[in-house]
Amino acid sequence: MAEITQQQIDDWKKKHGEIFQIEVDGHVAFLKTPDRKTLSYAGSVGTKDPIKFNEILLNNCWLGGDEEIKTDDSLFLGAGQVISEIIKVKEATIKKI
Repeated sequence: MAEITQQQIDDWKKKHGEIFQIEVDGHVAFLKTPDRKTLSYAGSVGTKDPIKFNEILLNNCWLGGDEEIKTDDSLFLGAGQVISEIIKVKEATIKKI
């Protein structure tokens, strides 16, 4: 893996907002929060293939890290167990007025 510097992480934060680090068996990946388009695509495909949902999120939100997480099945499946945590939903309220 190319060394990811704190400066690079700070730059990603300025550009994308929250940044997430996933670590699987000593391998690290850095991801941004998915946008609506990515979530829509992943959701439509994911209803038939849940693993593809994780793959779409991983590939479209990838900023850097160990490429083995994308290519090694055991690392990919490990990342898949936590990847949905990068989806942030704000709490809303509704009132009838």
